[in-house]
Amino acid sequence: MKKIFQLDQLQEVAKTLIEEAHGKQLCFYGEMGAGKTTLIKALVKELGAVDSGSSPTFGLVNEYHSSEGKLLAYHFDFYRLEDETEALDMGLDDYLNSNVWIFMEWPEKIKSLLPEDVVSVFLQFVDEKTRSVELNIR
Repeated sequence: MKKIFQLDQLQEVAKTLIEEAHGKQLCFYGEMGAGKTTLIKALVKELGAVDSGSSPTFGLVNEYHSSEGKLLAYHFDFYRLEDETEALDMGLDDYLNSNVWIFMEWPEKIKSLLPEDVVSVFLQFVDEKTRSVELNIR
C-alpha cells in the first residue's frame, strides 16, 4: 500500500493501516518531523483508546487503554537509545509477546531485535500539508 494524503485525511489513513497491516507490530520510519507520532496518535484514536497519543519523549514507552481499561497498544520511541541493550533491559521481548498493537518509532536503533514479520511504515514529506505513507512487510 502506498498513499499520498493531506493531513486532514490522517484518520482515514490510520483506519486503512489498521485494516491492511498483516500484524500488530508496526515500525515507523521517516525523518524527524515527518509525522510519525501524529500518525500513531491517529492509530491509537482509531483503536478506541481513551488516552491521546503522545511521543514517549522522556520514557521509552507509552501504553493506551480502552474506556473499559483494556490494554490496546504500546508506543515506543527509540530515538534516544544509545544501544540495543537498553531496549532489552526494559523488557522489549515481553512487550513484543503481549499480543496488543505495538507502534515503534526509530526502529533502526533496535534493528537486530525486530521480529521477522514486523510491518514497516514509511512516512515522507511531500509538502507542508501533504505526506506519503507506504506499508511494507520487513
